[in-house]
Amino acid sequence: MVGLFVRLKLRLIAGSLKGTAQQRAGFIFSLIAGLVVALVGFYLMAGLRALDPGMAADVGVVFFTSILIMWIVGPLLMFGLDDTLDPARLALFPLTTGQLTRGLLASSAVGIWPIASLFAMTGVIFGLARSVTGAVIGIVAVPVAFACCLVVSRLVTTALSGALRTRRGRDLMAVAVILLVVGSQLPGMLLNQGLGTGLEIITRTAGVLRWSPTGLAAHAIADGGLVGVAEVVAVALFTAGCAWLWIVALKAALVRADSSSQGGGSVRRSRFGGLLPEGVLGAVVAKELKYARRDPRGRVTWVSALAVIIIMIFSTRNNTGGEPTVWMGVFPVWLGGLVVSLQATNSFGIDGRALWINAVVYAKPEALRADLAGRQLAITFLGVPLIGLTAVVTGLLTKPEWILPAALTGWGVMGLVFTVGAFTSVYIAYTQPERINAFTGAAPGQGGQAFVSSIGSLVGGAVLSLPVLIPVMAGYVWVSVLMPVYGFGLAWLARRKASVIGFRRMPELMADVSRPT
Repeated sequence: MVGLFVRLKLRLIAGSLKGTAQQRAGFIFSLIAGLVVALVGFYLMAGLRALDPGMAADVGVVFFTSILIMWIVGPLLMFGLDDTLDPARLALFPLTTGQLTRGLLASSAVGIWPIASLFAMTGVIFGLARSVTGAVIGIVAVPVAFACCLVVSRLVTTALSGALRTRRGRDLMAVAVILLVVGSQLPGMLLNQGLGTGLEIITRTAGVLRWSPTGLAAHAIADGGLVGVAEVVAVALFTAGCAWLWIVALKAALVRADSSSQGGGSVRRSRFGGLLPEGVLGAVVAKELKYARRDPRGRVTWVSALAVIIIMIFSTRNNTGGEPTVWMGVFPVWLGGLVVSLQATNSFGIDGRALWINAVVYAKPEALRADLAGRQLAITFLGVPLIGLTAVVTGLLTKPEWILPAALTGWGVMGLVFTVGAFTSVYIAYTQPERINAFTGAAPGQGGQAFVSSIGSLVGGAVLSLPVLIPVMAGYVWVSVLMPVYGFGLAWLARRKASVIGFRRMPELMADVSRPT
């Protein structure tokens, strides 16, 4: 049975070479990236021998724990795209739980990234072992740590499989991944704030992770002797316990009802009451706000924007002890305005095939203009308070008198991105797949369109803002009062032109946002 699962996994990998050009390109890219990660990781870990033994052990602990975290998060990102991760797909096969456990564990070890991570982890033996016993223990500790990564990864994926098929579960996964991305920037933020050198941060982090399962495995190689043996045994026992929990979770997952297809949707009154205007404009705003609240794709974009803003606030904070500059107070807010308004670059993509309802109702370009205005207004409703809060936080970290200029600059650049986004929405529209994974950006074959649309709007909005941004950065902060008028005035003109173009291109627009996924 183990051999059968391994052959099936190899068939899936080989199948990517027989797919579309995009699939083949993705496989080649993954192969090259995996090879680079394996070689660089092995070289860096083997190079730890040049460091002090204590520091080398700390780096090894952090590295092993990072591998474990990636094994936990990576499969969650692939859930819904990798059919081997969902145990419900195997529920109808006449296999015992033991056969499934052994087969799934073996298939988890097959692939580009499992081999790359195992090879990189092997370098720790050469970097940390300072004795013969340490090297011998390392030969056992690395496979045990790798098995721990596989088992914990499968345990988490299986335990969450039922939730990940639901909308709320996908929302939680998306937010967790965004927070992980923010957390990956934490060392750089700490260094930027003058909270210690890189070696000090590694030492502190390793002190926390020292007693994690993979931390014990790394320290076992450095310690050697009976202490190292005891640490490896502890990791093996932890892995065995997780394996037992995985079997329990797998049994439950194979008989659990699929909550993703159960009813429960209810019709509720709009939460926006009389705050929104009547007609097409108000209806579109209400719909877009519901997308932002309920659709995983909408939540991911807002949480991503918030993550970028948080990173920029702390990355640009003054830590030199000198006088802060205008750049530190305005730039994070300006960048936040760019990122928040990027959602307007593909305004019709989230509707997909449902866009045909608009196509048959709208009898003139004015209706499409109101539709486009409603989508941008919904982003404005949520983005303006967020940008204002960003300006307040940034101002308190720099100078309070820069709060208003920074807010005006951030609000104005939103309108400039709306200007470019109005045209990309009707000229370079693409499908946003309604898949189980909220991070899937475009339909197959439309990756180039998504890239051009996003980067074009980002660069276009930034360039259009330069006539006002440059004087503000030079110290003439009063010029910032022109930015909202300039930005939203251009956005109004762009909507008028883009609505005429979009009305004329409605058949092509429908085809672009309705591609099969």
